Amino acid sequence: MIRKISDILKEKERTLSFEFFPPKTEKGRARLPEVAKIFKDLGADFFSVTYGAGGSTREATMSIVDELQKKFDIPIMHHFTCVGHSREELKNILEKMKKRNIRNILALRGDAPEGEDFWTPAPDGLEYCYQLIKLIRDQGDFFSIGVAGFPEGHVNCPDKETDSKYLKIKVDAGGEFAITQLFFDNRDYFEYLERIKKIGVRVPILPGIITITNYKTLLKFCGICGATIPQGVHDIFKPLQGNDEATYKAGVEFAVTQCKGLLAGGAPGLHFYSLNKVEPTREVLSKVRG
Repeated sequence: MIRKISDILKEKERTLSFEFFPPKTEKGRARLPEVAKIFKDLGADFFSVTYGAGGSTREATMSIVDELQKKFDIPIMHHFTCVGHSREELKNILEKMKKRNIRNILALRGDAPEGEDFWTPAPDGLEYCYQLIKLIRDQGDFFSIGVAGFPEGHVNCPDKETDSKYLKIKVDAGGEFAITQLFFDNRDYFEYLERIKKIGVRVPILPGIITITNYKTLLKFCGICGATIPQGVHDIFKPLQGNDEATYKAGVEFAVTQCKGLLAGGAPGLHFYSLNKVEPTREVLSKVRG
């Protein structure tokens, strides 16, 4: 039986996990198990697989989760959103998960489908993440439920305090742990822990880590997700534009320093946004451990 991530977090002081996305090409799809095998051998406690905007990768996500679980006997967390699904469709998807022994879910409201400017619930659908969590909880105790956390506050939230209250609502509804959006200043993470602790949130908060390998890509990605790029990051990486080797080296060094600082401060683990690549994540982890 595949284990619940919530149980693993109770037993281990620190966990190690890696996130994948459903590849768009057959070559990428064929290589993903090879990448997963390397990370498993590095001591991964679990993996996660994303769910495209508007549920666009629904079938691919479940297929990958099912394959990797069977192949490696490791918990795989299935990202799951409200977008584009009626309540009945959501229940049907959960039944399919049960049949495939997919026990771990990252519950998300989700982003609007590509090409749409505004998020709107599907007919007879759900509008908020906490409603999805309650729907999952209605299925009994089969599933372990994680949620998203935003150290800097969600991009659509008016302030950090309101964002913290939304996290508490998700936890009170049944969320058992959180994985944060990427960030580059550890102070944001530790201030977040203090902020949510004051309103009674006690679940583990796993920091999400990404290694910078391209400055222009960083600007674009953070512009979409709303993560802040500190001036210190600009100062390091902007002068390195066009120098891939130097950018890669600086990115690894920055991530190693960040990870060591998080662990020293008591973070309950590290969750790497691998982008389906072994490197530079493997190198970062090696240096953190070394």
